[in-house]
Amino acid sequence: MGPDNLMRPVFDKADREFAAELFESVRKISTARLGVTRPSYSEVETAAMNVVAQAAGESGLTIRFDAAANLVIEMPGTAAAKPAYWMGSHLDSVPEGGNYDGLAGVIAGLLCLAKAKRLGVALHRPLAVIGLRGEESAWFGKPYLGSYALFGKLSQRDLERKHRDTGRPLGEYMEKAGADVGRIAAGEPLVEAQSIGGWLELHIEQGPIMVAREAPVGVVTGIRGNLRHLTARCRGAAGHSGAVPRWLRKDAVFALAELLMRLDENWQALNSRGVDLVVTSGIVGTDPREHSISRIPGEVQFSLEIRSQSLETLEAFYQLVLVESAGIEKSRGVKFDFGERVLSEPGLIDREWAQRLRRVCTALHYPYIDIPSGAGHDAATFANAGVPAAMIFIRNDNGSHNPDEKMELDDFIMGTEVLYQAVTVETEALR
Repeated sequence: MGPDNLMRPVFDKADREFAAELFESVRKISTARLGVTRPSYSEVETAAMNVVAQAAGESGLTIRFDAAANLVIEMPGTAAAKPAYWMGSHLDSVPEGGNYDGLAGVIAGLLCLAKAKRLGVALHRPLAVIGLRGEESAWFGKPYLGSYALFGKLSQRDLERKHRDTGRPLGEYMEKAGADVGRIAAGEPLVEAQSIGGWLELHIEQGPIMVAREAPVGVVTGIRGNLRHLTARCRGAAGHSGAVPRWLRKDAVFALAELLMRLDENWQALNSRGVDLVVTSGIVGTDPREHSISRIPGEVQFSLEIRSQSLETLEAFYQLVLVESAGIEKSRGVKFDFGERVLSEPGLIDREWAQRLRRVCTALHYPYIDIPSGAGHDAATFANAGVPAAMIFIRNDNGSHNPDEKMELDDFIMGTEVLYQAVTVETEALR
């Protein structure tokens, strides 16, 4: 099929209503004070999976849970002669987040599989929908838990990570959800990467670019990785705010402020040279049991996150952090303790898949843009395991990781249409 030919869309009003009902059903079982809360490997996350699983069963699809307790939806009797195309995303959320983050990709995959079954499409590859566990790092301090487990990338130390609210270990939560913690702790891959012909993830955009450019669909060109310190500290010496002159102070807050300003200056310089980089310190605080308006802060806790599509950039900037902090330690008499370093590598989008998505958008006459992903996604885990991976972004107002996500169902159906055509039409027909 040439780019000037118009594909025939397959999704209709009934599919749109089906999707709307699913989004609402999952929202209701995970409603929080604001937005929704679906903690990783929790009963609420399981309940969300069960809502999707029930809808899949009613559509005549088969349902199972893998050894990491991820939801797997498949076509009955699908021959496995060729590696399967996997579609999906995650079902957990950040605390008091939005309902579409992650969930949109799972529902889109379900719509594609259900439609292919209903139409009796002769598939050239087996198809599966995967609802992944634990993509968000908010709950155990590490992202991609369900997909990391699939490829043997969770360590015993990871399984001992404490839940942010309860202090109980990740392994306990995984076991309760039905995961085979023994195999996961041993680093055993739960799936062979060669059995997956491609990972296709539809996701809302989590920034403002597509709304600003009036593009309902985006073809993702790359996924930023991140290097994080979750509980870093700067330690100095407490003292009376009126009695200690500047030259004798070891002020932890001013030391941290100087470090962040130095990092910001270097970040700006690198951006001006076209280097892909973002830097954030989202947690900063003195101990409320000790801090006072008249007390020189002796310690401040903070987080540090560096993101880039380039692993080399992440490592180079991290070395800069160490050099700058060492200089401040010497000049201000403080000590930085960064704690555990957590690295999630960038993900490379498969060029052939990205081009296929562009051709589908063109054939459907859908406006689209190429766009990098500033946020991390499970697609990066698949890409780094050797699985060809691609992503479709859907326009979403008001950002993400907040209750005000605003994805329009019409845009969602457009993105789902692109996904469906990409996995059901022969590659040659899209050239």
